[in-house]
Amino acid sequence: MHSDSPKEPVTRLEIEGDIATIIFDRPEKRNAMNDALINELGAFFSRPPEGINAVILTGSGGHFCAGLDLAEHEHRSPEQTVFHSRNWHRVADMIETGGLPVISALTGAVIGGGLEIATATHVRIAEPSVRFELPEGLRGIFVGGGATVRVGRILGADRMREMMLTGRRYGAEEGLALGLAHYSVGEGEALPLARKLARKIADNAPFSNYLMIEAISRIGDMSRADGLFTESLAAAMSQTTESAREGLRAFLEKRKPEFG
Repeated sequence: MHSDSPKEPVTRLEIEGDIATIIFDRPEKRNAMNDALINELGAFFSRPPEGINAVILTGSGGHFCAGLDLAEHEHRSPEQTVFHSRNWHRVADMIETGGLPVISALTGAVIGGGLEIATATHVRIAEPSVRFELPEGLRGIFVGGGATVRVGRILGADRMREMMLTGRRYGAEEGLALGLAHYSVGEGEALPLARKLARKIADNAPFSNYLMIEAISRIGDMSRADGLFTESLAAAMSQTTESAREGLRAFLEKRKPEFG
């Protein structure tokens, strides 16, 4: 995966079996987010390679993503800014609710837009070097890639507001306690654990994974009654599949299920 300019690769794609790894590849910019990177993520998640059952996102050069590339930031009209922000939302939505499990292996800067992309992923693994930060308020701008929804729902509006007002940074252990990360690991351990978890997740029944990804966050947006009804529909759909029958057979035969 490359940008339109052959001189500057923006991401690298590695595929091993049914697991794809997307590597943000702008190490000299701490993998700062630009339009090319967003567009390449959008291109991948809008049409993933056939047979992929899990995806890993990570960054090269010791950083996940340092947020918006301010060196490439251009003045936009209010209308253009809305369209630009909505495109980021579109891509992040594809990551979160595109049906594929996505694991992020986090190192170094997980800042601004980088945190917005990370919180769209389903499993987040942080190394000791990680710094979670939303510095937009200190630069006279406001978040536009989904932080008020994704980060705000993890931290709560009150804590996110304080984080933005003060420019506060959270490390890996603090991020784990707050829910910004699901795992806190040692240096050099994020990507190996991401691969291990990706393998475990990819071995689940694909439709079961799909329902977990598609239904749970949406149920969180529903009323209690609507959520419970939607849960019943998802349960009914999953339990009538061949994968459910294989899971039951494997349990009774005391073996690991083999989902197609």
